[in-house]
Amino acid sequence: MSEAAELVGVVDDDQSVRRGLRRLFGSAGYAAETFASAADYLARELFEGPTCLVLDVRMPGLNGLGLQKELEARGGCEQIVFITGHKDVPTCTQAMKNGAVDFLLKPFDSDELIEAVKKALLHGKECLRKRADRRQARGLIDKLTPREFEVLRFVIIGLLNKQIAAELKTAEKTVKVHRGRVMQKLGLTSVPDLVRLTQTAGVSPADSPHWTKVHYPA
Repeated sequence: MSEAAELVGVVDDDQSVRRGLRRLFGSAGYAAETFASAADYLARELFEGPTCLVLDVRMPGLNGLGLQKELEARGGCEQIVFITGHKDVPTCTQAMKNGAVDFLLKPFDSDELIEAVKKALLHGKECLRKRADRRQARGLIDKLTPREFEVLRFVIIGLLNKQIAAELKTAEKTVKVHRGRVMQKLGLTSVPDLVRLTQTAGVSPADSPHWTKVHYPA
């Protein structure tokens, strides 16, 4: 795998466009690769750093919007800057709604494209950071036993030990022990910190209609 920290990928069926953009990005200091089709890019080994795809909308086979959907389905952090020679407002609107960073009409200004790529790579870094945080948080959550996890899901909606005990039909002292182990295993000392960790990990709070939920500050 490339040693480059960032990657700019150009996906366009026009060879002259691919050649020109590769020179442009190279002169701007970016590692750039070109692909003649969406299928060619999907066949590439996954690049683990921030990635920006400069992507043509209309291509034979899987088009730009199709590739955007495919990347979303496989959970990639690639950020997309669309380029097109056709003024198509509905397509632009759909691309931006699906998360594209920018949508540029050919012929575009080189500086405008470089700025869009720079912005896309920053978004990519943030996406990868959030993914790493989630993976780390889930790793901690996985240390809990099933019962401890149940208790956690009630704790983060603000229930007291006696209320959790009633929900789980167990003794309050048992809940207290589980709660203590949860905090110890996760290395936390407060419920707000626990709430933030579970939000990062994507844990759903328990659904308890019997008690008033407490909202903790972010």
